[in-house]
Amino acid sequence: MNSRERVMAALRHEVPDRVPIDLGGMRATGITALAYRRLKEYLGITEGDIYVYDTGQQLAVVEFPILDLFGLDVVPLDLDQLRDWQPYTLPDGYPARIVADFTIETAPDGSVYQLEDGRRVCHRPSSGLYFDRIYHPLAEATTPADLKPFPLRSYSDDELILLRDRVRYLYQNTDYAIVGNFGGSILETGQGLRGWEQFMIDLAQGGPFLEAFLEKLTEVHLANLARYLDAVGSYIQIIAMVDDLGTQHGLQISPQMYRRWIKPCHTRIYGYVRQHYPEVYVFLHSCGGIYPLIPDLIEAGVQILNPVQISAAGMDPMRLKREFGADLTFWGGGCDTQHTLPRSTPAEVAAEVKRLLDIFAPGGGYVFNQVHNIQADVAPENIVAMLETARSYCYYMWGS
Repeated sequence: MNSRERVMAALRHEVPDRVPIDLGGMRATGITALAYRRLKEYLGITEGDIYVYDTGQQLAVVEFPILDLFGLDVVPLDLDQLRDWQPYTLPDGYPARIVADFTIETAPDGSVYQLEDGRRVCHRPSSGLYFDRIYHPLAEATTPADLKPFPLRSYSDDELILLRDRVRYLYQNTDYAIVGNFGGSILETGQGLRGWEQFMIDLAQGGPFLEAFLEKLTEVHLANLARYLDAVGSYIQIIAMVDDLGTQHGLQISPQMYRRWIKPCHTRIYGYVRQHYPEVYVFLHSCGGIYPLIPDLIEAGVQILNPVQISAAGMDPMRLKREFGADLTFWGGGCDTQHTLPRSTPAEVAAEVKRLLDIFAPGGGYVFNQVHNIQADVAPENIVAMLETARSYCYYMWGS
């Protein structure tokens, strides 16, 4: 099997020749630039720059030599990886490249702000590594009339042409499975536009403003989705949606609140893909302890669940596979990034990967990935141990 065939077999809950592996297929399955730089250095790979395409999370583009070396099976279709680049310096002083429209301002205390149109929109503390959003454009809105114009960007014609040309190249010249990074979040976008606290108040209060906000947000996503899929839907195999519904200890909102406000929006968005592009699998990234909502997510149209945060409340791997393995493909959950990957030995990492493969891999419906992005403090030896174990410990080769 080639990579695309392998991934598609797993998504159909068939048994491929080995477990498919992803690193960097979307913005929650990748690796931070600092960890990626050290990995390349450890492997002796000197060609190519470090390209930082996700400025908030400081994620690096995973290059083809890395994909080939570890037998990785997935590539992203991500607009920010196709933009122009400018010189950038990583927090450890190493030279890199970053998207050309990234503008920063350093404050006297050493903290760094990301600017958009001259306004401070994101902040990185002087001792920090990542940028957090601090500007919420609809924080002061109080009536449905305040939602015009709605500050959520639509794809331009030039951007769609760029995406179409790239995905056509990947489809015709490689055999990787292609993930279209779309987004389509409701809860997260609401928190970003209104502010976390204010949007939680909105959900608790309900009323005409919230109804108008959610309708407008869903309409914008659907309009974007229709144009996006018209451009790339014939070439991608997976479309990645994101909406973090959980925390380490459970859900952000109650199941009742999810079903009342968020699920109808999810159902319309995911349902559009399922109806109009049934050959494209709906992937949802949702962090945290989301076990109580998994049946609702399946009903809403989710076919692939990520990151499978096995350290969060209720996310026991054996129970997840037993209860939902027939309906979902688990994409992730292959190594705990909170504890094991940064704090253990390579041998301990390999042992955890084997244990989790034994749980998730049988019967198909599994793509290997660590739980969320590899953070800056992870040693390259542990990354190599994880990826090499995932590739060599092929359940399907010896256990079927």
